[in-house]
Amino acid sequence: MGDGAASPIRVLLADDEHLIRGALAALLALEDDLAIVAQAASGTEAVAMARAHRPDVAVLDLQMPGADGVRAATAIREAVPECHTMIVTSHGKPGHLKRALAAGVRGFVPKTASAQQLAEIIRTVHGGSRYVDPELAADAISAGDSPLSEREAELLELALDGAPVAEIARQASLTQGTVRNYLSAAAAKLGAENRHAAARMARDRGWI
Repeated sequence: MGDGAASPIRVLLADDEHLIRGALAALLALEDDLAIVAQAASGTEAVAMARAHRPDVAVLDLQMPGADGVRAATAIREAVPECHTMIVTSHGKPGHLKRALAAGVRGFVPKTASAQQLAEIIRTVHGGSRYVDPELAADAISAGDSPLSEREAELLELALDGAPVAEIARQASLTQGTVRNYLSAAAAKLGAENRHAAARMARDRGWI
């Protein structure tokens, strides 16, 4: 708890699950030294809210429509450099943590954390320190790095829902032959029999 003399830490909360976001906002607002200045239901909205309200700390859900938490964190860091970002996730896969740290995210927290723990972590991140959940950190170290290039990962992500090569090529603005080459290379790196198996494998390891 703050002593009331200092300005409260201005917090942006972004989560597409309205009930969770509302409950979290209400609980964090009970802390004297925290002020919820904005809420967002998507990654895109989170970036817009960060620009408008210039919070001290942005608490971002990892899985959101528009842009996921890591992409939103990257955009917020560029738009509002003084705002520290942290990711809250129920999908703590190793690749996600590595992407988050590479994007300059200062906190990586499982959704199992209590509001009280989250408040403490917000203070830690605001103070310039980093917090990574120990269990998630251990998993990330044991999983190793992704062998995929950025383009291979991007195309595998488009292949996740079973989209045909023609549709993936259209979305990525590439020729179908180029897409096939990238997906074949990705499948070979992962030892997968086809692009669908490769996409599932990459998703399970948190590489996409």
